[in-house]
Amino acid sequence: MLGKYHVRDWLASLPDSRICSLRWQTILHYAVVAFVVSITLSGIFLFRRPEGFLRQNDSHYFEYFWNETADHPIDELIGDAHTFHQNLLKQRSFDVASAAARYRERRDRHPPPGFDAWFKYAAEHDAIIVESFFDRIYADVAPFWGLDPRTTAERAASWEYVVRVRDGVATGTGDTSAKVPWLQLWTSLVGEAAPWLPDVDMPINYMDESRLIVPWEDVTSFVEKEQRSRSVKPVNEVVSEYSGLASVDADIAAKGDGVKPYKPNWLGGNYWNLTQVACATDAPSRDTAPIQDLEQLPVFPADWNPEYAHEGYVRNYTAAMDPCTQPHLRGMHGTFIEPLTMATSSELIPLFGGCKLPVNNEILIPGAMYLTDDPYYSGGDTHGPPWKQKVDGVVWRGVASGGRNKKENWTHFQRHRLIEMLNGTTVSTMEETSSRSRTFEMPSVQKYDFPRRREGTIGVWLEEHANAGFVNLLCFPDDSDCAYVRPYLSEVESIPMKKQYKYKFMPDVDGNSFSARFRGLLLSTSLPLKATVYAEWHDDRLVPWLHFAPMDNTFQDLYAILDYFTRDKKGDKAAQFIAEEGRLWGAKVLRREDMLLYVWRLLLEFARVCDEKRDMLGYVDDLRPA
Repeated sequence: MLGKYHVRDWLASLPDSRICSLRWQTILHYAVVAFVVSITLSGIFLFRRPEGFLRQNDSHYFEYFWNETADHPIDELIGDAHTFHQNLLKQRSFDVASAAARYRERRDRHPPPGFDAWFKYAAEHDAIIVESFFDRIYADVAPFWGLDPRTTAERAASWEYVVRVRDGVATGTGDTSAKVPWLQLWTSLVGEAAPWLPDVDMPINYMDESRLIVPWEDVTSFVEKEQRSRSVKPVNEVVSEYSGLASVDADIAAKGDGVKPYKPNWLGGNYWNLTQVACATDAPSRDTAPIQDLEQLPVFPADWNPEYAHEGYVRNYTAAMDPCTQPHLRGMHGTFIEPLTMATSSELIPLFGGCKLPVNNEILIPGAMYLTDDPYYSGGDTHGPPWKQKVDGVVWRGVASGGRNKKENWTHFQRHRLIEMLNGTTVSTMEETSSRSRTFEMPSVQKYDFPRRREGTIGVWLEEHANAGFVNLLCFPDDSDCAYVRPYLSEVESIPMKKQYKYKFMPDVDGNSFSARFRGLLLSTSLPLKATVYAEWHDDRLVPWLHFAPMDNTFQDLYAILDYFTRDKKGDKAAQFIAEEGRLWGAKVLRREDMLLYVWRLLLEFARVCDEKRDMLGYVDDLRPA
């Protein structure tokens, strides 16, 4: 081995050119080492999530680089959605004291009695508890603070279909022998929480359609009473035990077989006329008359630039559902054209259901279809292959529901519009002739300016990448043989949900009411493209552009959304990112346990609003001295 002096002598004996070469070799060696270390550290820091763990999927590229390359409005929307969600998670409660404190801060009253048992279950089942996730409960229950509690309790108890909790046991009452098993499914869910619930009744709306539309002035008055009643009472004044329903049950028992469900005045007529009265007096739809001649093709709003959109794409998903700000929906959604069934009241009565329009007054609970293992709704045990193994296209199968479609009105139905918009032959003809179809007009190129739209090749793309159709046209009357629609639409073979999950993109639009497939789509490896006018229990815990891609209810943004996700590698990464985020998040907050916790907390609140001592009831154990 050479000593240090021998090395020095050896180097001194070398020609200058050789020494120079060795120096460059040494520099190059250390440069390579530095580069490798730099790349390794960059990977660690760049791809580390704010929560402190590394992503293990292929979508991390887009998650961290969209702000660097944002050149499309959807880039901004995804970035904003990610930031919003991260801030939301900072409000998570990990113990009952912080959960109760956040409750008081947001609700201006004490939590209901039983809040501690509710939170204990949540903690034991790894539930993510953010107080704003439950805002829907308080919006739904608030008007009932403006009614007499005894009246609300009696009407709830005497309804024809009720999930009834007595002495810690849940039972379903009502004859459902010729009906779908929704009552049994809801009863089973409530039964899991019943040992910790007070006596309470949950009257069920058994129709697909919502049934309550209370005038805006009345609801406003009820809500103002609720706001005036808010108070965080001194601990020594708080009552921690519910009064129960023994006196209500005794009164009903005294009436014997003569007791009948409370029946409000059921209204008929045009559903748009009923909807209008629930809009604020200055809302655009309040004084807009219903469409008189439905044989005229639907009219799309000119220069439509709503406040809920950002450069043509939905930003405020809740506002995008609201018919009060969108008069054109009266001619573009079956709910406002001709509902399949209709029994509507303008009186505020307690009624629970799986969905409602923003103007309806039912109390929301998770749809019963979300509680079933039926693969029609869930897709079964499989939720699709990994993103890179998927078909690069769009799929939709379903029936032509949405109301009673017939010769004079079918062009106004949302599902018919979706299927025509995904028909490559129809769209190619429109592009070649600069014409419109029976159900829609091509989106404005000034608003949605992208190569396929300018070049007139959307139809060509759809012919190769879209697979959409009705498995049943559901024409009316039955003996019409669908002659009025067959020149434009035809029935196709069904595709099981588990096979639909092989496609990357899955549009989801309303039928007679909400689409019961949405939870299954969220839990799949595909990307849901969602448009709806119906609110659901989970809306406050899902973030559009992070967990799914929202669409306007006109569907005018459909082609531009698909173009963004399919035009290049970056768009594909964005689609994969949202699909994976939605699946991972849905597996955390849309579980049966989460639905149970939502209904459990809702029933604690409803039991309180039905209690004569409701202003004094509360949970305050966290405030008492240890």
